[in-house]
Amino acid sequence: MRWIPYSQIKNLEKIAEGGFGIVYKATLLDGSKYKHDDFLSIRNKNKLVAIKKFLNIQDISNDFLNELNSLHQCYNNRIIKYYGITKDPKTKEYMIIMNYASGGDLHNYLRKNFNDITWDKKLYILWQITEGLKSIHENDFIHRDFHSGNILCEIETIGKWQIGDLGLSQPAKNTSINNEIYGVIPYIAPEIFRGFAFSKESDIYSMGMIMWELTTGCKPFAYIEHNINLIYKIIDGERPKITCDTPECYANLMERCWDPDPSKRLSIKEICETIYSWSFNSFKDDVISGQFKQAEKTREELIKSKKISPEFNESLHAKAIYTSRPLRSFISKSSFINSLSKSDKLQPSIGSNKEYVTKEYLLDINHIQSKTSSSLNSSRKRNIEELTSEVQCNVKQVKMDNNLNSESIN
Repeated sequence: MRWIPYSQIKNLEKIAEGGFGIVYKATLLDGSKYKHDDFLSIRNKNKLVAIKKFLNIQDISNDFLNELNSLHQCYNNRIIKYYGITKDPKTKEYMIIMNYASGGDLHNYLRKNFNDITWDKKLYILWQITEGLKSIHENDFIHRDFHSGNILCEIETIGKWQIGDLGLSQPAKNTSINNEIYGVIPYIAPEIFRGFAFSKESDIYSMGMIMWELTTGCKPFAYIEHNINLIYKIIDGERPKITCDTPECYANLMERCWDPDPSKRLSIKEICETIYSWSFNSFKDDVISGQFKQAEKTREELIKSKKISPEFNESLHAKAIYTSRPLRSFISKSSFINSLSKSDKLQPSIGSNKEYVTKEYLLDINHIQSKTSSSLNSSRKRNIEELTSEVQCNVKQVKMDNNLNSESIN
């Protein structure tokens, strides 16, 4: 990473806004200095770039340093290339300058091209995505905000798919739940809503949703409002409906990714190896090969009958929100109910009778148990005080009745 003078940035155009900041498209003057490909450097001096401005960060904060650190450790050709940092002289806010993905994000690509995307293409796209996430996880980081809007296509390099927006990535060992949490509800794992920290397993859950999106061209839960009611449904095990033309092996892998129990989800390495074997036909399994051939045949038949199209399937609810936003208030409500269930020694309603505990959740469990214990002690204290007060009132009433009876006898 290097410092880039703000004077070299021209023609800023706002293109997106997320949980931590604003993303612009801009021109980087003499961008050849920052290209990692010598041939491209000679060919193009000025370069289109994307710029992410971190709002209200006049000093380099821990969040900003986490982003820079994660980028250095995770970067490969499946992660969006970052060129350097700069500072807005007016607002004093720091900005990261990155490669501009001219092909847009995955969801928009699916909407525009869905009928032309064969199962072979879907598997190849998915393999590229899993390679990117594997790079993040192998460097012991987590993405935390993994959805189709953060998967970008670089057309210059023949349709290469890359993962972007690592602004919310943090070291996997960081289990603090005291900070604000940003995200897109349909892609967030149920345990996060129950008060646990983001983990590699929660990224895998998000991968399951992206796999589903590739089969339908639609965003998950697009037809309902994204509020606390949807969160309760996700906690209770509701998932998007798997279409009948999805290959059985693909559906099984997808369901393993979004299993309610994080410990039962596959690792990104296992997923990547499986997708690679499917995409490059290295498995040499007639059963699996037959499933994908049948799925492709069904896909072609649906296209002919005009029964396949993301526009046909998706009816977006006005309050279905697919940009990252603060979710702490939602999580506080749902995790509070979960803590009450634990205090009553009830198992969480997540489709499994087995409690799961991994090392990444231990601090959160202690936090929740501490809160629950404190709440119970306070509740018991109030109950004792109320009971004592009631007894005292009853004693006074008995004394008054006895005095009245005594007077009437006399």
